[in-house]
Amino acid sequence: MKKYIEISEETLMRLVESGNCVKGALHRDEWTGRLSFKAYNISPRKPLRNRLIRLLEHGWVKESPERIKVYESIPKHLGTARVMNVLDREVKVAKDALIDREIIDFV
Repeated sequence: MKKYIEISEETLMRLVESGNCVKGALHRDEWTGRLSFKAYNISPRKPLRNRLIRLLEHGWVKESPERIKVYESIPKHLGTARVMNVLDREVKVAKDALIDREIIDFV
């Protein structure tokens, strides 16, 4: 048994361009009685960007919709003791930046 499916030119072009699959609905046309495929018009999601709160000496503090992100990258040649001091200092600066952000947002 052979079934013929009518596919619009736009759907066919989307299928050729992406090379993957096209999501849609398969139904019987009420006028012709043939199977027809109608592609869903799904737009891709745009990722939300992180907002920079503070730029640190060796990293940054950013805010996403769900999280507060702190990044640090300290050179190894400083030694363990100095790295620990730098971490303490930068975390204090990051905390101060978060407090400043809260004060500015709610005033």
